[in-house]
Amino acid sequence: MTPNTNDTCILRMDWDRETPSWPAPLDRIENVDANASKTPKSVALTVWQPDPGQDGRGKPGQDGTGKRQETDMQLPRPVGREAASRKYDILSALMAFALSQDKHVQRQVLRVMALITTRYNWQRDELTMGQAEIARLWSVDDRTVKREMARLRAQGWLVLKRQGARGRVSSYGLDLNRMLEDTRPAWPLIGEDFRARLDPGEPVGQGASNVVPLRAAVPAPANDGSVWAAAQAWLHQEDAATYGAWFHALTEAGIEANCLTLAAPTRFHASYVATNLKDRLLVALRRQDPALREVRIVG
Repeated sequence: MTPNTNDTCILRMDWDRETPSWPAPLDRIENVDANASKTPKSVALTVWQPDPGQDGRGKPGQDGTGKRQETDMQLPRPVGREAASRKYDILSALMAFALSQDKHVQRQVLRVMALITTRYNWQRDELTMGQAEIARLWSVDDRTVKREMARLRAQGWLVLKRQGARGRVSSYGLDLNRMLEDTRPAWPLIGEDFRARLDPGEPVGQGASNVVPLRAAVPAPANDGSVWAAAQAWLHQEDAATYGAWFHALTEAGIEANCLTLAAPTRFHASYVATNLKDRLLVALRRQDPALREVRIVG
């Protein structure tokens, strides 16, 4: 292409790269175009800008520094660790919404889900299918496909991205946000956790919890003036969890020869306290009565 001083930018198309896949163009009767290349090429744009140092003239493909400028038309790929779960959430919302409606809406949503699961490109937000292919998938005729696609465009679920022309089929995108908004009334049918995941800002009703606590919190013991009651209060203040698990169930059985005897509910309980917690127990008791020399736990 000859440089033009009146133009600020000239584009030259270099068809010299191969891409892994490209949907082959379809002719108007939905057959593969025999003239279509089996190894389609991607487009490289060579941008030429006039060099101010040459009175607005320069060589195509070079800038003022003589360097070639090329830009490959690459579509961005979606990133994120939650992409897969997001797809299931959308399909789940459509399913629950359809099951809550009449048979006509159910059939329409089922057709949309068929398009999504068979031909929709999630990364490029692109749905490219001919009418004959859609009719075969839906088991209907072409006229039904035209009417149904028009309804989906009217309600905002389908968005026309490229009108079919010169033997190419139309390309559509999906307004997933609109789909989720329309199916919002059916979200609680799946569960409150589903609604909270899709709309964290919306308050969710607090139902009865199905979590069973392993052990209820033990309140501070009442001090009745005895040595053991005072020791219990000190143990609770030091470590309420350990007190509730092991010391709370111990009861005083008597004091004899400066030895306090405590009764445990089971033999295992008595054995565990005597093996692992006896020293701590004795410290607490001697803080209240220094005359105590020993503690014995029976079960």
